[in-house]
Amino acid sequence: MSSEEERTVGERGQVTIPKGIRERLGIDGGDEVVVREDDGRVVIEKPVTREELAAGYRATAERAREIAEEMEHTSSEADDYLGDAPDW
Repeated sequence: MSSEEERTVGERGQVTIPKGIRERLGIDGGDEVVVREDDGRVVIEKPVTREELAAGYRATAERAREIAEEMEHTSSEADDYLGDAPDW
């Protein structure tokens, strides 16, 4: 969902994030946000939490385990069909 509202930048560079956007993203007063420039745009986003990062690592490790299991099965099928690799 995309939301757009114009805001005025204060003399000290401050901008208020609209209430509706803060509520949808779960950003409360005192929360930290990441501010970065991306291809000429200013992007404000919630930082990745340790829990989100850990979940991503767990998902990646699980997928790597699944791929290793698939490859092991495929490799044994190839060995059964082709026999052992020659010792060239």
